[in-house]
Amino acid sequence: MNDDHAMAAQAAIASRVAELYERYPYPPPIDRIEANVSGWDAARRRAESFLFCPGRPYSEDRTILVAGCGTVQAARYAVRWPRSRVVGIDFSPSAIEYELQLKKIHGLENLELHRIPVERAADLDEHFDLVVCTGVLHHLEDPDAGLAALRNVLAADGAMHLMVYASYGRAGVYMLQEYCRRLGLTANDSDIDDVIETLKALPSDHPIVKTLRSSPDFSSHAGVADALLHPNDRAYTVAEFTELLNRAGIRFGRWVRQAPYLPWCGTPATLPHAEKLRLLPETEQYSALELFRGTMVRHTAIAYRSGTADHTIDFEGDDWMEYVPIRMPDTTIVHDRLPPGASAVLINRNHTFTDLFLPIDARQERLLEAIDGKRRIRDMGRATADLVAAREFFQQLWRWDQIVFDTTGTGVRRASD
Repeated sequence: MNDDHAMAAQAAIASRVAELYERYPYPPPIDRIEANVSGWDAARRRAESFLFCPGRPYSEDRTILVAGCGTVQAARYAVRWPRSRVVGIDFSPSAIEYELQLKKIHGLENLELHRIPVERAADLDEHFDLVVCTGVLHHLEDPDAGLAALRNVLAADGAMHLMVYASYGRAGVYMLQEYCRRLGLTANDSDIDDVIETLKALPSDHPIVKTLRSSPDFSSHAGVADALLHPNDRAYTVAEFTELLNRAGIRFGRWVRQAPYLPWCGTPATLPHAEKLRLLPETEQYSALELFRGTMVRHTAIAYRSGTADHTIDFEGDDWMEYVPIRMPDTTIVHDRLPPGASAVLINRNHTFTDLFLPIDARQERLLEAIDGKRRIRDMGRATADLVAAREFFQQLWRWDQIVFDTTGTGVRRASD
């Protein structure tokens, strides 16, 4: 295919995608967003900030780009971060209009909206501390171009929040997409009604059934159109996602919720080949655990521009003693029906895999209770007279998504290769 034909094909797909979202805006528009931002206080903002940039001093005065903001996402960020300047971009006129309505309803003076595609982010002529692009790249005709454009507007010490569909956990979705294609079904009310009825009649062991139970989207026209009748939808394995980042000059930082990908957490730590898993290179660990778990439907990651400030958490040298641990707001302590020898069990409520609960003993619970968001590990470890045990415990809490770290006290912000 020559360049002219390729450009024409890309334009045709982009037009079909635009038509789908104009007819079926997604996510479905809402009138008010308070229910979506409950609990977003200063403590949550601080924890979120250090999750993305452990080595950057905390500030609520940031610039945030929400790329492919849809009908609500940019307004939601503007409510969550009232002192930050939030810019939302989307190629859909109706999406921008819904966001403008929310801006008016909530008086969001910190929200700015532009009707431009992700690939033209450079038109904004500025750099952002945080670039958010979730649920968008996998619908672009050229994800590499879209991601490269976002990389170019990311501040040198900023972070990206990325989400793409995962291949294996969406196998049932792609089976139903192919079913719809074979029947010539398209995104119109009549065909969508028929698809909704068809979903109710699926065999109970069909690969999509678990997804149907966990997502309300499949009962709405917009949700069915986006999931099953989308004209451009792709998914990524861990390896493919890593390659996508590398091609765009972006360095993988960590998974937003990393415990499911780590061989130290949950059932994988008890497997006969647990040690072999731990000896694999990090990306290979993630790929192996993606295969083991089998039902991941998305990959949500934090990433940085290659060659910029390094936000790596490292327990091998001495810097870890200067880390300040901060509890994640969605973690909880359970004291009922405990395993033998445990004084408590820690759970991150955002985890969807039921094996990801962390038993701790009484000494560890005292260390946990000492976390106040201000004290260094060095100081808390001295209280136990056992820095080695403190190091192991805080690394464990970090791996299990129970805490994040403020590493600004270490003075270590190396340039990455």
